[in-house]
Amino acid sequence: MAAVTLTLNNELISAREGQTLLEVIRDHGVDLPTLCHLDGLSERGACRLCMVEVEGTSRLLAACVTPVQEGMNIRTDSDRLLRYRKMLVELLLAERSHVCSVCTMNGKCELQALAVRLGIDHVRYEALHPALPVDASHGRFVLDHNRCILCGRCLRACDEVEGAHTLDVMGRGVRSRIIVDFNQPWGSSFTCTGCGKCVQVCPTGAMVARENIAGRVEKRPDFLLRILDGRQKRVWRW
Repeated sequence: MAAVTLTLNNELISAREGQTLLEVIRDHGVDLPTLCHLDGLSERGACRLCMVEVEGTSRLLAACVTPVQEGMNIRTDSDRLLRYRKMLVELLLAERSHVCSVCTMNGKCELQALAVRLGIDHVRYEALHPALPVDASHGRFVLDHNRCILCGRCLRACDEVEGAHTLDVMGRGVRSRIIVDFNQPWGSSFTCTGCGKCVQVCPTGAMVARENIAGRVEKRPDFLLRILDGRQKRVWRW
């Protein structure tokens, strides 16, 4: 691929044509915050936390879905960007019931860690907390819609890696939620393979294994890359 030259935080760098800004920025040691992005899955640009400033446009661009272009001048750490990122995380916290002290993911939650990183010690917005159900019908897993941030990582893992496409999204706005098959209880699904990929990639306590409900758990979403690498190298035997 052809080389592209651009400026990142006042430093002249090079990239490969076809790369996204997020790939290039992280390749050069800048850790942009993300929630919907996960290595091994397609990009959705859903959380908007990886927004950057690009000279020549007044809009903030999501780095994960923006391809590099010759001559770009990118800024990743302005006061404006910090203000918007804090606002986005606060809105996520206000939308549903994220009470860390009673969550099995307390101390391991990506949303919680990002709030700490951004210095968020209170939420300025009115809490919505819609009354959403908890699906505990599956024999191995539990889905708590009240802790879901609709990042879509579970959907993409189920569809793109496992190939089952058991999960989808239903509803609009604050009432949007993850559904199983055609809005059936998870335990009655005929398409779910029980692989647990969706649980491992979930960044919050929305999806957890039953054995971890009463205690803290550390998820390992990086397993996706091992699976995909093994498939590419044909090391798996069917």
